[in-house]
Amino acid sequence: MTPDLEVVQICRGESFKAWSHGYPFRTVRWHFHPEYELHHVVATRGRYFVGDFIGEFEPGNLVLTGPNLPHNWISDLPEGATVPLRCRMVLFSQELIGSLINLLPELTAFDRVLEMSRRGALFSPDTAAEAAPLVKEMTEAQGIRRIELFVTLMGILSRSEDMRPLASSHYLPDPSGYMSVGINKALAYVGEHLTEPFSETDLAKIAGQSPSAFSRSFRRHTGMALVQFVNRLRINLACQLLMSNAAQPITEICYAVGFNNLSNFNRQFLAQKGMPPSRFRTLLAENSKVAQAA
Repeated sequence: MTPDLEVVQICRGESFKAWSHGYPFRTVRWHFHPEYELHHVVATRGRYFVGDFIGEFEPGNLVLTGPNLPHNWISDLPEGATVPLRCRMVLFSQELIGSLINLLPELTAFDRVLEMSRRGALFSPDTAAEAAPLVKEMTEAQGIRRIELFVTLMGILSRSEDMRPLASSHYLPDPSGYMSVGINKALAYVGEHLTEPFSETDLAKIAGQSPSAFSRSFRRHTGMALVQFVNRLRINLACQLLMSNAAQPITEICYAVGFNNLSNFNRQFLAQKGMPPSRFRTLLAENSKVAQAA
């Protein structure tokens, strides 16, 4: 089965992404991405897949997957059951970790972890227990504290004496093969041209499918229609701009992220964030003042 490309958005002003989700969730599928992913299971048991490896997981399972290594965790739950928090993840790019190691030679101790992650690195329960509080805090931390936690986490993982690889030694992920699949080409195009105008017909041509077939395939892969998917990514990008530049006019942000209609931008922002962009910016400013006064 061919893995799906997941478009990972690391917020502007941040060097890595730390987040959590429940189960079921739209990203729970056989997928890959260029970023490293540290995956910590908080709740449920089930089966997980990393490259050509298949195993059983339980709470505490901690795995680092390398760039473009396909993976998936499937929880064993009764039909219709849901879990509000299943796992926490930290995703970071090859560029980030390479730059850190070049800048701080002491971090070369982390190289062996990165190398093993290309097959999927499974850490011991003791290492997972030590790392878990940091991963939890990282999903909410801001500013320099995020970097402190990230470097501390690198230290914990680099000192692990009992990590083991998951995929077999001859398993080599081939992203060029994955990307040859039409829907993945289309998803990659969306990620690279998010702020530019394009249509479902344009993407269908890239995918080598008819518009109707592409529409069905896209919804099956992402769990939503193309317009909903693109709007979600563009609103996330708008939030990054609102957070990184308090002086940039909202109208300018609207057009910068790919919307061509301010009223539609405001409507989509309200639907996704529960408030208009002006209110979002006001709350950011209030939070900044409180933080400065503390």
